[in-house]
Amino acid sequence: MLRQLKDRVLQLLALYVPGATTSRVWLHRRRGVQIGDRVFIGTAAILETERPDLISIGDDVTIGIRAVIVAHFKGSFGVTIEDDVFLGPGVIVLPGVKIGEGAVVTAGSVVTKTVRPHTIVQGNPARPIARCEVPLTEDVSFDEFQKHVQPL
Repeated sequence: MLRQLKDRVLQLLALYVPGATTSRVWLHRRRGVQIGDRVFIGTAAILETERPDLISIGDDVTIGIRAVIVAHFKGSFGVTIEDDVFLGPGVIVLPGVKIGEGAVVTAGSVVTKTVRPHTIVQGNPARPIARCEVPLTEDVSFDEFQKHVQPL
């Protein structure tokens, strides 16, 4: 019970504390979320409140404001987010999902199934709408990203 209380306090702090690439990442790591390098976690993002250890996040990942990642529910367990993934604001990721390297999930989408690498998904449920050969990371301009998007 003491561990659960500690995790809840760290989760609450991580919601609004400044430091999307520093403090928030550190707090979620302390909760047990596996997080790689150069990760951005937006304000009010919720990363699995009960079983944070079921989330794995790669390097160079952006998680937008108010995104929600749910990693367990009635037999479905775990969420894996590979390197160079971009999750837009308000995205919801449900249990049992793997988001492939370089994928982009547009704002407000609900991810219910695995997303293939270098794919842009959108909607509820999220469906593939395009391929992206250049990841949408901090060191790539949006113009450069758009040049490499191929609609499906």
